[in-house]
Amino acid sequence: MTSHVRPPTWVIDIAAVVFAVLDAWLASDHSAPEDVVMAVIACAALLVRRRWPLAVFVLTLPAAALTDLSVAPAIALYTVAKQSADRRVPVTCAIVTAVAAAATFPFMEQVSRGDAVVSAAYVVGWAAAPVLFGQLVRTRDELAGRLVEIEQARDHERRLHAQAVLARERAQIGREMHDVVSHQVSLIAVRAGALMVAAPDADTKEAARTIRGLSVTTLEELRHLVTLLRASGGSGTELTPQPTLADLRTLIDSSGITVEFEGALPADVTGAAQRAIYRTVQEALTNARKHAPGATATIRLWSDSEELGVTITNTPPTRAALPLPGSGHGLLGLAERAELLQGRLLSGRSADGGFRVELRLPRS
Repeated sequence: MTSHVRPPTWVIDIAAVVFAVLDAWLASDHSAPEDVVMAVIACAALLVRRRWPLAVFVLTLPAAALTDLSVAPAIALYTVAKQSADRRVPVTCAIVTAVAAAATFPFMEQVSRGDAVVSAAYVVGWAAAPVLFGQLVRTRDELAGRLVEIEQARDHERRLHAQAVLARERAQIGREMHDVVSHQVSLIAVRAGALMVAAPDADTKEAARTIRGLSVTTLEELRHLVTLLRASGGSGTELTPQPTLADLRTLIDSSGITVEFEGALPADVTGAAQRAIYRTVQEALTNARKHAPGATATIRLWSDSEELGVTITNTPPTRAALPLPGSGHGLLGLAERAELLQGRLLSGRSADGGFRVELRLPRS
């Protein structure tokens, strides 16, 4: 994709002022001193048109109505149209400009009807053209921004899909390890226990006790390994550091939405629980940004005598969301992660039309 390099804004602003001054100079031969003053004010005002577009329009209006100046008022109308989200504002400005210019046009004097029609058409076109062009440029910039958002959302969806596939593969490996290896080790422990009872001498009984103890320890380690394997998420590599609660602030700052963060958790929260809380916040903020544009979010860490967790709520969207495809694996994966940690995930619409996600994990 080729990208067009735009000149700096200050270069464009100076070029606009130079163009307006040239227009005023060409029309200054038959101008009165007060017309020159209005032309100077209109041209100088263009230097701050990006910051105060409506004020610049007001300063150029006398020049549009009482002089032959056409470039500076047109640039002011274009700026208002480009920077105004409400289309009624630039349309109103164009109507005011056209009426003000028409009030002093020659067709108000002794002229033919044909000349009056031509003059009126010129005034309307001169006032409407910069407004239409400004709205066109604004629409183009909005579409370009939407395309960037769509591309970013698609990249994120692809990463989430890859993580979901990896998580399913890990879960499958975990189930196979649990079903096959733990079954065999359990049989060894049972046979060792039976041998302890039926052992004919002390050495055999001690060997059986050792075998049974090792089998039980192996089962516990295997259970812990399977839990980590299924709850480790979709990280690209296990060699990279896993996220913790200390990384929440960085995640919030890079989320792209306004977030209110409150609460704290005990210092003895396990690593698996910290990763689960981090992933829950990450998915909730991603969904809020994708499905509720313009919304704000609140993140609250909490704990009591039996449970700890996090609650994420977001307000309703302030504008229409992009129709982006969703994999549907996000909340499902979070629920599975919570279940592996003997917890639960609650999610659904809030009373004000927003969305609420809550992860609850046992303290033990």
